[in-house]
Amino acid sequence: MKEMAKGSNVALAALSENAGSVIVSLSWVSPTGEGDADVSVLLLDENGKVRSDGDFYFYNNPVAADGSVQMLGKTPTDSGDEDRISFDLTVVPPGVERIVVAASRYGGAGFGELEDLKVILADGSGEALVAFAIEDAGAVSAIIFGELYRRGEEWKFRAVGQGYDAGLAGLATDFGVDIEDDAGEDEAAGPYEGQQGDLQETAPEAGREAPQVLPQEPVLGLVPAPRPAADETVPKKPVRPRTAKKKVTVPKAPKKSLAENETWRQARLFPASALKSDRDRETRATSVLLSVMAQVPEFGRRLTAAFGAPAGRMETFTEVSLPHGDTPRRPDGVIRIERAGKLWTALVETKTNGNALKSEQVQAYMDIAARRGYEAVITLSNDVALEGSPLVDVKVDGRRKHKVALWHLSWAEVAHQAQMLIRHEGVGDKAHAWLLLELLHYLRHDNSGCHGFQNMGAAWVPVRNGIDDETLCAGDPRALDVVESWERLVRQICLSLGGELGQKVLPVQRAKRGADPKERRSRLADQLCLDGRLLAELRIEGAPGILAVSADLRTARLRTSIEIPAPEQGYPLTWVKRLVRRLADAPADLHVETLVEGDTGTGPRGTLERLRPEPADLLPKNPDTRITGFRLSLLKGMGSGRGNAESGFIRSVDDAVNRFHTGVVVHLDKAGAA
Repeated sequence: MKEMAKGSNVALAALSENAGSVIVSLSWVSPTGEGDADVSVLLLDENGKVRSDGDFYFYNNPVAADGSVQMLGKTPTDSGDEDRISFDLTVVPPGVERIVVAASRYGGAGFGELEDLKVILADGSGEALVAFAIEDAGAVSAIIFGELYRRGEEWKFRAVGQGYDAGLAGLATDFGVDIEDDAGEDEAAGPYEGQQGDLQETAPEAGREAPQVLPQEPVLGLVPAPRPAADETVPKKPVRPRTAKKKVTVPKAPKKSLAENETWRQARLFPASALKSDRDRETRATSVLLSVMAQVPEFGRRLTAAFGAPAGRMETFTEVSLPHGDTPRRPDGVIRIERAGKLWTALVETKTNGNALKSEQVQAYMDIAARRGYEAVITLSNDVALEGSPLVDVKVDGRRKHKVALWHLSWAEVAHQAQMLIRHEGVGDKAHAWLLLELLHYLRHDNSGCHGFQNMGAAWVPVRNGIDDETLCAGDPRALDVVESWERLVRQICLSLGGELGQKVLPVQRAKRGADPKERRSRLADQLCLDGRLLAELRIEGAPGILAVSADLRTARLRTSIEIPAPEQGYPLTWVKRLVRRLADAPADLHVETLVEGDTGTGPRGTLERLRPEPADLLPKNPDTRITGFRLSLLKGMGSGRGNAESGFIRSVDDAVNRFHTGVVVHLDKAGAA
């Protein structure tokens, strides 16, 4: 991978033969775990301007109709997460000369508060080609990380690193996005229901000094309104701009059933009740998924864009026979996409019901793909892949000119993407929404075998026993296995909760970017041996703080908690009264603890049931003690089984996180205790 300096450029064709499709990843690390930014993309003509507002892509306009741009969202990594964007450069309209990739912060935050700002560009096979680290971000609220641009018939990438004091507004207006104030249209168009933004006047081109911040103007057009500041109330639902064509979603509450009684079962397009064997489950699951991918373009593109596939006509196949030595191989499925007379092909190997992928099987498919000029092998199972801990070991022949990418999907990721489309983002027509709903019903059926990660592994019981009798020693490889299983479980919970909310939910990693994931997990495993606890933190978009999860294997107790800051103004008695009022519908056994300055850091505490009649009990006895915030916690018994049974550990963690979010976090907002 080539490390680039600010202002340098490189021709993509000189680095890879698979540069027709590229994935650009933007990343940063927040020391507090709460800092984040929004990614945006602008397609510019020869004059350096967007051709229309439709050339501006962001979280409310994430996909180009021609497939040239698709924002893939955030993906957890070992040192935080990456915001990934897929570009199919072969279909970028001829009038587009430059593609600008930027990110912006909101609520008065600057990029100087984040660390390890970096952009990485990978080719269609997933191989990282170039990287550019931004060292001097400062207090700017928007940054152009890099840009793709044409030179004749080829594409090049430039490392930019240009900051804008005027934020996203200055960047957008500089490139011609229409944000003119039109009070007469405000009520009629209402793309943001009257919300006001902090958009400023035109910012300079990359390479020039950033302008001073100018007065605020209302937002119209496609520019996203900034997120509310810390002292503003967060709306219950994210406000979305109107689109030219209304998309179809399904209601969260199902219609009243016409069944005569509860024993009647609704007919399903993809029945799962008759499945008897693992082979039946694998065959049915593969066929169901691939057929829906081919018939619902938004869904098929959503899954394959992350693998460097082009946007085009997709066909899918099952039980294909391919020659391999003396015995033909039959992968579970094949995906083919045609674009401009060229074919992109991926072999699919599927496992269900917790069955593990087999290295020799995947290796055979990698060899076949390499010989036949296919682009990828996609594995699909209940397991969740982690960086630095591959699910299968395969050897890649470096002498081959043609590269084959190995990608992995978990069934939980498939369900997450389906739910995001039909519940929150919408698809093109009702039939497609119905197909995705049927797919989701199938994946969730007890008999489908597609339930995601559901087994803590063979090391789970020995490690728990070793913690109980204090015989587990640092360096025990079984503790490392449990740490990896815990990390997979946390990532799956993020997918599940994010699909329900329609918001980003990501595990928090505070490690420096680039740190060895194996070393990090080894330290966590030694810590598990020492204190018997598994710890995780989740960042939920719109929540006032980080949701912490602690599984104490010694006491068999789960603790879910969140810390919210104290208001900057007002009186402490007013704060605690408002907090208790806001938690009127929260569980009575919720623990509330006052956080104070000083060596101990903690003050009075009590259950919500006890505090409701006497909120003042949360105030420190010394009136001069400064309150810094409040910690809210729920405790729950922990399942002992390693699997996803009703009494299992996985089910108990999932239930604890969902109970805490629905019972506590939803009653809070960015104003914290105010």
